[in-house]
Amino acid sequence: MIYSEDTEYGVKFYQDIKKNRSPVLDYIEQLSDKEKAKVLKYIEFLRTQKGYLEEPYSRHIKGKIRELRIDFGRNRHRIFYFIFIKKTIILLHAFLKKGQKILAVEIRKAEENCLEVLKNQKIYE
Repeated sequence: MIYSEDTEYGVKFYQDIKKNRSPVLDYIEQLSDKEKAKVLKYIEFLRTQKGYLEEPYSRHIKGKIRELRIDFGRNRHRIFYFIFIKKTIILLHAFLKKGQKILAVEIRKAEENCLEVLKNQKIYE
């Protein structure tokens, strides 16, 4: 399918069907007001840039999965995402990065959530 250039990208949060919640939205909601505002600003920036930001704002992780990088003081928030059909950015997994490297468990969680999105595409269309 071909999309016109003026069609805007949208952002959707991964939904954990079993728990009936969005882990990324839950993560954002628990942040301080200032951190939450910055995270939401970066998500909006990601949307307006059609899901592709250069470093230091974003980085490729694995396959289609990328990370949105939001630093706030000493806190390094990371949100894994991928570009889905119909110009939709799906936010898969969020966490506070504590070390130099991203833990494999965080990447696995994003991969699992990505597979769930692909299995339940109708929810995200």
